[in-house]
Amino acid sequence: MASDPYAALGLKKSASDAEIKRAYKKIVRESHPDLNPGDTKSETRFKAASAAYDLLKDPETRRRFDAGEIDASGQERPERRFYRDYAGAGNAYQHSRGFSGEVDPADIFAEFLRHRGGMGGGGMGGGTFRATGADLRLNLDLSFLEAARGGSKRITLPDGANLEVQIPPGATDGQVLRLRGRGGAGLGGGPAGDALIALNVRPHAHFRREGADILLSLPITIDEAVLGAKVEAPTIDGPVSLTIPKGASSGRVLRLRGRGVPKPGGRERGDQLITLSIVAPADPDAELSEFLEEWRKRHPQDPRRGMT
Repeated sequence: MASDPYAALGLKKSASDAEIKRAYKKIVRESHPDLNPGDTKSETRFKAASAAYDLLKDPETRRRFDAGEIDASGQERPERRFYRDYAGAGNAYQHSRGFSGEVDPADIFAEFLRHRGGMGGGGMGGGTFRATGADLRLNLDLSFLEAARGGSKRITLPDGANLEVQIPPGATDGQVLRLRGRGGAGLGGGPAGDALIALNVRPHAHFRREGADILLSLPITIDEAVLGAKVEAPTIDGPVSLTIPKGASSGRVLRLRGRGVPKPGGRERGDQLITLSIVAPADPDAELSEFLEEWRKRHPQDPRRGMT
């Protein structure tokens, strides 16, 4: 992701939590891959904004980033100590090495760690060096329906162990799941790092997503459009019976309420929007052709009237 998550969202560091959330939602609406198929620039912008939002929406991780404790990817920054930090630490640092102003502060810190680990705390005021374990970053591929429905998914860690990941219903491409304490072991009894799971959602052959709504184009025959019919339509939960009204035209949108994915908060679901598409017979027989020719003579109409 970009080195500056604020820049990825088009914000300044002083932005409020509400401004961060609004900026993220705006980028999702404008740049989501489902709305911009094949647009790599929009996809890159969307993924950068998702990673930035994942970092900044958590007050603690935002505080740590602002303080320089972690980088934009959530990784711990190497701690650098300076001679002045140990001015009162005892003779081990005030007299034993005779440091000059040209000594690399990193060397001082390395010496500090050596004394902490090898002297049992003697001369250093006691105590043990503790550090949080490194975060573990993994990618998890999901089908469109796995992301929409949610559920449990097993992932193999680099050491060969398996980790069970709970996918929230309505998960999105680029979303990062944080599993606290499932990363690298801490040092000196420090807490373990986190496992950060980046989701890669594969597109579906028929479904698309727009926010919490599921979009589907449904082919129907001429007779179903003219006479109306009950047909079977797929949804992310399985097929349902759909009523095609008489006289339906291509482009008409039918709404199945509550058949989308959970909205933010999880209390309600979006809808499924079905766009009808009339499919003519590939090779009309003589009977159909004669009927339509006679019908056209007796019922002339021009749906393009007024367009020119």
